Amino acid sequence: MVDLVSQYEKIKSTVLPIIEDIMSKAQFINGPEVSAFKNELQDYLDVKHVIPCANGTDALQIALMSLGLKPGDEVITPSFTYIATTEVIALLGLKPVFVEVDPQTFCIDIKQLSAVLTPKTKAIVPVHLYGQSSDMEGLMEFANANDLYVVEDNAQAIGSSYTFSGGNQRKTGTIGHIGCTSFFPSKNLGCFGDGGAICTNDDDLADKLKMIANHGQRIKYHHDLVGCNSRLDNLQAGVLRVKLRLLDSYIDARRKAAAQYDEAFADNERITIPYRSSSSTHVFHQYTMKLNGVNRDEVHEALASKGIPSMIYYPIPAHKQKMFAHFNLQCTLPETDLLTTQVLSLPMHTELQEDQMKFIINSVLDCIK
Repeated sequence: MVDLVSQYEKIKSTVLPIIEDIMSKAQFINGPEVSAFKNELQDYLDVKHVIPCANGTDALQIALMSLGLKPGDEVITPSFTYIATTEVIALLGLKPVFVEVDPQTFCIDIKQLSAVLTPKTKAIVPVHLYGQSSDMEGLMEFANANDLYVVEDNAQAIGSSYTFSGGNQRKTGTIGHIGCTSFFPSKNLGCFGDGGAICTNDDDLADKLKMIANHGQRIKYHHDLVGCNSRLDNLQAGVLRVKLRLLDSYIDARRKAAAQYDEAFADNERITIPYRSSSSTHVFHQYTMKLNGVNRDEVHEALASKGIPSMIYYPIPAHKQKMFAHFNLQCTLPETDLLTTQVLSLPMHTELQEDQMKFIINSVLDCIK
């Protein structure tokens, strides 16, 4: 699905001296690379504050911890997402309230928000799934009208831009009150291990987020909040600094591959190619198509028999996971349930070669005949 070995070979001569320098100085925690990366990511995203942390799940947890929510408070989020988005809600004693996604963008359907709003609703966590933005203008209007926090799960869409109706453009992850991202190796901006970051334009929230990520302290040994220990290490920051400079070129390579897939599949009635929202650029963390009138699982297995990886993101939606059974959720999400039987993601990365693309495309078309 992702060729990280070939990607590494292209940056090896730049990355290794940075790693060697860090090792020789034994500056592993909160070193200069972390500070430099934080500043460079702030500039790239045009956001006031970036708080690096250990991983994307921690980013989401710390974000929710900073909002002063109480056990039993409700957080609206899509069910069609990776489990990290939703498990942190339950972990903090909050109640997840699942809503449908738009069948075209796969992102949260804002038309569903009013139906699940209650006096206990305190926040919304939209997921910019597969690489493009949720309808952030409509979502922020709803959130502001109902005094709700918005925490963006931007793990799959870093580098994507959202355009408001007035023409103003913002990077995903910088529109809500807080944005969270992951630097898991397979992400568009990935490190050589785990890593994450939290973004905000709110000075007070930034101060609180920094404290929570560092054992609840602003001054060493003075712990004012219940926090955790979540840090991006210096080695990972050094790698991310190199990759951040290449992020836009990585995105361009993904878009080029997506365009080739589109051209090959656009006229096939059994394939629905990824939809492009007019308000959002797509960075193609995944190239996810819908299969119509064909057994998706059989196609998945047939591709595997040819040596072609494909993935199902996601086969079981959050509202049907056992971890949430104690909430006795009474939600019916037919669109989400349907998508779990239709979606299939093809190899998508920066190193796809022409012969590989042709083999994948021809194999897909052969498997759905």
